[in-house]
Amino acid sequence: MLPRPSLLKGIYRGDARIGRFLGVLGLSGISYGLYRGIQDNYLAEIVHISAFERGIVEFFRETPGLLVVLLLAGMYRFTESRIFKISVGFMLAGLTGLMLAGSGKFIVVFFMVVYSCGEHIVMPVRTTISLDLANKNQGGASLGVTGALGHIGNIIGFVLVTGIFFVFSLLGFKRSDILPFKIVFAVSVALIIAAFVLALALGESRLKPQRRRFYFSKKFFKYYMLEVFYGARKQIFLTFAPYVLILQYGADTSVISLLLAICAAFGIIFSPLMGRLIDRVGYKIIMVTDTLILMVVCFFYGFAHRLFPPEIAFMVVCVNYVLDSIISLASMASNVYVQDIAASQEEITATLSTGVSVNHVISILIALLGGWIWKTVGIEVLFSLSAFLGLLNTLYAATIKKPFKSRE
Repeated sequence: MLPRPSLLKGIYRGDARIGRFLGVLGLSGISYGLYRGIQDNYLAEIVHISAFERGIVEFFRETPGLLVVLLLAGMYRFTESRIFKISVGFMLAGLTGLMLAGSGKFIVVFFMVVYSCGEHIVMPVRTTISLDLANKNQGGASLGVTGALGHIGNIIGFVLVTGIFFVFSLLGFKRSDILPFKIVFAVSVALIIAAFVLALALGESRLKPQRRRFYFSKKFFKYYMLEVFYGARKQIFLTFAPYVLILQYGADTSVISLLLAICAAFGIIFSPLMGRLIDRVGYKIIMVTDTLILMVVCFFYGFAHRLFPPEIAFMVVCVNYVLDSIISLASMASNVYVQDIAASQEEITATLSTGVSVNHVISILIALLGGWIWKTVGIEVLFSLSAFLGLLNTLYAATIKKPFKSRE
């Protein structure tokens, strides 16, 4: 559950106007839940994207993540809050295009990229604003609260998708009918419009860092490397795990959205707990434990269909999907690590935005290679590769040392 308002006062500065910021995150979270709840089935069943083509789609969709530092550098005169507003505007444009466009592959991918621009621009900025609004030594708790709020929005969106598609199935609509998807897009657009209006009402923040196209510092080298490993793990999960359920086990939109809702429900519980756990036991322990569990998850993704009967294998992979989403919450540990060794808020923003681009270098390569690996040698090799990357992540995270003196 989210902390009560009285507890929020203990996490955030007394002068922080946190209400509108959290409101935008909540509305955009519902909108994203609607979009994410239908994305993979829309691509597979309406746009007819194969497993191999899914990797190509993801290559283009993730390209804004690689270029996020350049995008932010182009807005170097803007405050963090203004960039936050611009990112929501990009998401609005992308969703509107998807709602109005047909099912042609090119046009669908184009508007997915537009949405992705906003989605990736907001990542480092949202984190920086969240950390800036927090009281001293409450950075992890603040990230936990904003993460949980996002999950609350997501779960509402996922449940709406499940309900909409359930109603249309009762009315006799088939999985290949486009109308239910378009209705979901329309609701998602309405919500992101509300989020955009609320974002415009946000006051200007005090943060206006001097942006650099790429900010590399020797002291952040381990963070950059961790982002490479995380980028690979994230990409395989986001791109190919849902397609395993859809293509290998025949999961329809209601099943996928229900699973996503369950993941979000667990996220509501575990996101604040993870944030506080990071503050209590330290980011290093969380990083190591996370990737050890990841290796088990990857094994069952790749080999469940060879170990169990089809019905049991499907249930195992569904449970696996939920577990994967829970352990992915540990990614906030690297953000707290950056905060711990950075000299200023400006350095945090510059480092996090560079980190987003670094992990997307490997992300777009994995997106391209992943579909080819699945097509040529099977999902067993694809997820074995992910497990190996998790092992490397574990070994590398174990080398992190706590600074002698944390930033005051």
